[in-house]
Amino acid sequence: MTDVGRHPRIKLYTLSEMVDVKGYVGNFDVKILKKARYVDENECTACGECAKVCPVVRPDEFNLGLSSRKAIYSAFPQAVPSAYTINVNECLGHNPAVCAKCIEVCDKQCINFHMSDEEIVERVGSVIVATGMEPYDPTELDEYGYTRFDNVLTSLEFERLINAGGVTAGKVLRPTDRKRPRSIGFIQCVGSRSSRKGSSYCSNVCCMNTIKSTLVLKEHDRDIQVKVFYIDIRAFGKGFEDLYKRSRRLGVHYIRGLPGTVEETPERGLRLAVENTASGKIEYHELDMLVLAIGVKPSSGASRLQEMLGLQLTTDGFFLEAHPKLQPVDAATRGIFYAGCAEGPKDIKESVTQASAAAARAIRLMHKGEILTEPITSEVLSEHCKVCGRCAEVCPYHAITVDVKKKLPAVVNTAACAGCGTCAAECPFGAISMNHFTDVQILDQIDAMLNDRPQDKILSFACNWCSYAGADYAGVSRLQYPPNARLIRTMCSGRVDESFIWHGFAKGAPVILVSGCHIGDCHYIDANHWTEKRIRKVHKKMTKLGIRPERLQLEWISAAEGMRFAEVMQRLEQLRSTVSPEEIAETITILTNNTADGA
Repeated sequence: MTDVGRHPRIKLYTLSEMVDVKGYVGNFDVKILKKARYVDENECTACGECAKVCPVVRPDEFNLGLSSRKAIYSAFPQAVPSAYTINVNECLGHNPAVCAKCIEVCDKQCINFHMSDEEIVERVGSVIVATGMEPYDPTELDEYGYTRFDNVLTSLEFERLINAGGVTAGKVLRPTDRKRPRSIGFIQCVGSRSSRKGSSYCSNVCCMNTIKSTLVLKEHDRDIQVKVFYIDIRAFGKGFEDLYKRSRRLGVHYIRGLPGTVEETPERGLRLAVENTASGKIEYHELDMLVLAIGVKPSSGASRLQEMLGLQLTTDGFFLEAHPKLQPVDAATRGIFYAGCAEGPKDIKESVTQASAAAARAIRLMHKGEILTEPITSEVLSEHCKVCGRCAEVCPYHAITVDVKKKLPAVVNTAACAGCGTCAAECPFGAISMNHFTDVQILDQIDAMLNDRPQDKILSFACNWCSYAGADYAGVSRLQYPPNARLIRTMCSGRVDESFIWHGFAKGAPVILVSGCHIGDCHYIDANHWTEKRIRKVHKKMTKLGIRPERLQLEWISAAEGMRFAEVMQRLEQLRSTVSPEEIAETITILTNNTADGA
């Protein structure tokens, strides 16, 4: 961080928050709220005289409450800039009659209570999201006694306790009596890999953090007893297995099983009951201290950032990359990249690796000064636009702007448009044309496919990235499925207009399939949500018209699900065989007589 602060071409905004982002790749306008420090960071020398006279004492967040700080403080020893900050909510007040002791002792006159928050707008070409992660709060897991027993600590608190720059200068001491503990236990997977409390995913770093802590403890005192209670040890990194074996050789006792109860003894020690799954017996262990190896969770600001930047989140709450193998650091929105634990739990090595990759991707994008985009973009036919704003509402990339007040037609930013086609499908006035996937092109494909013996065919719309690739995978895998399936490729299932479905039924299609990426895994952020809503609307109209709704199917098929594609086609062939020629003819008659309904 010190190197970043000194770099002549890097602007570092500390104590700041990003409140809004507008624009597109190459032209992002980022609004930043720089909060008042109440200390001139350019003049402050961090001498510390102000903190000495400050009467307000508060728990120190950096040491997780194991030590205290003043209302005017430095966040941590290597903080950049090297200047103090006043927490105005804790300070006794701006009135000199109340306190103002810090102002009196500051020779540089750095303290200014009249500072206010400042709004800054920066124009940038790309954005790297590096929001990090947060530790799990184990207070809800009270069976381990974290809220009841003072000698139960989290792994982060224990880290600060044994750190050479921590509250005990690296000495291992019990919080209650500040004596050297004779035995310490670690409980793994606290808040991780649990369907009851915490998260179901593995937090990646907990096992190796515990192994490192056991090695540090043994370096301090070879006679100390260390016990680790675990489900299984995941030491999959380079050299990690060697560290695990070294820990065992030093005498660390690994017990396969998590404690069921934790009780405090009269001496303020802890008594644990655990089922050792290796021996199948209930064991009791008495310890002086207990450490909870807590998991990690996404940053609390991730959902807010997702809304601002138009990003995707996984079910776990971390950011979803554009492609897990081909674009592991790219977001679905062009010009935005991920680094570190924003995308998932990582250790230091993995975070540095991904940060380097994100920087390289950003440089590769920007060094030419211009970008190349796919020609598959939307185009507004201004003479048909009624300025309803529907297209701007459904666009997952915020690439369309509509000035409703001035009644100006919609405008598509081609640099931001990714070509999903959802806007063209949702426009009720036909005012948007999708280049290379126009309405005329798709309707002509339907006509060609259903020109001969339509009653024998299954009309399918497949998204380019998942369902069409899944069909291709089924083919190269030599999977058997009915040969009467006729696929129309669209870039996204969101491009499938309601009129395409009615046109297919009017041409005699017995069964129609719309397929796309799984919900939450759409290559166009959330465009398939609009597909789902559109199909539900068509199903209601079909019921109202007297057409069997099951003749229109919606399926989510990924690129790796060739077997699923074959199974869906076999099921649809069975459904097709139940549709009689008389039912098809009746459907055509109904749609011919109800053209006002959009058929």
